[in-house]
Amino acid sequence: MKQNTGIKIIYGLMGIFLVGVGVAFNASSMLGNDPIGIVYDGTRNVFNLSTEQLGMASNVVNIVLIILLWFTGKKYVNIGTFIYLIPYGFFVSIGTKLYSLLIISDTLAGRSLAGLLGCLSLYTGVAIFIAVDIGLDPFTGLVMTIRDKLSWDYKRTKICFDIFMMILGILLGGKLGIITLITAFTAGPVIQFISERVQMLLLR
Repeated sequence: MKQNTGIKIIYGLMGIFLVGVGVAFNASSMLGNDPIGIVYDGTRNVFNLSTEQLGMASNVVNIVLIILLWFTGKKYVNIGTFIYLIPYGFFVSIGTKLYSLLIISDTLAGRSLAGLLGCLSLYTGVAIFIAVDIGLDPFTGLVMTIRDKLSWDYKRTKICFDIFMMILGILLGGKLGIITLITAFTAGPVIQFISERVQMLLLR
């Protein structure tokens, strides 16, 4: 990207907001969490926190992961990594409130729509954050580090990583559901597709 750092940060914050809303919508739909969200939810369960405190649990996980990433994939830690950490929990909390305001129906159809919107928001947010290239969120940084060490492409690495996160989240007590399975196998390819298009758009 040719934009200055300030513009990149604005785009990055937009991406983080979409990720936070996506995680909140998936969790609130009660149809399961995405593989990252299930780890957040499992952590919330371990510390006996309420659903409204999912953002707090997310921040705890992200702090631990940034420390891990610092020692395993330091090149992926940048200003964006810390920008991601600071508002993330707050954005998840906003997403939880938005869900209660926007999703009127508590039927399976209504919750399925919320899950679809959650997945699209999550994928787009992660893709934007990758595209602006100001550093990665802790989970994506770990995926990139593993990709580099194994010489795999992003899609393959992301799918394997998400399956591992899904198992870990279940062991911690996170909610497993149809969204968990769908995102485990579609997040990598869709995020890569969207990220490539976002990069082309921003470079214009």
